[in-house]
Amino acid sequence: MGNVDYSSYPSPMNNEGEQHPRVAVPPPQPFFKSLKYSLKETFFPDDPLRRFKNQPPSRRLILGLQYFFPIFEWGPNYTFQFLKSDLIAGITIASLAIPQGISYAKLANLPPILGLYSSFIPPLIYAMMGSSRDLAVGTVAVGSLLLGSMLSTEVNPTQNPKLFLHLAFTATFFAGIFQASLGLF
Repeated sequence: MGNVDYSSYPSPMNNEGEQHPRVAVPPPQPFFKSLKYSLKETFFPDDPLRRFKNQPPSRRLILGLQYFFPIFEWGPNYTFQFLKSDLIAGITIASLAIPQGISYAKLANLPPILGLYSSFIPPLIYAMMGSSRDLAVGTVAVGSLLLGSMLSTEVNPTQNPKLFLHLAFTATFFAGIFQASLGLF
């Protein structure tokens, strides 16, 4: 912003008076080839499909199952020591997640048994389909409050509990479909 002294920048000449080699500018690419490369780099930066190239169909099936269900990849190497550690971690998390799930169900004006399901089912599914070893999944207070307040504006949970429950199931079903599609894409 203002006066810049360009004399402090190195010149293209080195100390012996020779010019530094210059990098050639790549030739311009056709628009669609450039767009294809940009989209591929944006959506698949690590090229998750490279493992499938030059593989026989039976191996591709196994790799596909391992891609969508990582339990098939790490399951054969699972040891008794891992099981002991996972049981201790599961008991620890359950002691917190079960009462938390019940209270979050009450925040959303839903039956407490649904809080138990939300404490047990998501981690079970994530254990089979998730890729991180250090992640906890389950309900959160903000989501429960948001769902309860959103549905309460449409249906009174005390006057029509069956419709309220059906709307809650529908809302969570579509949220799950949306989240699963984002996970796939």
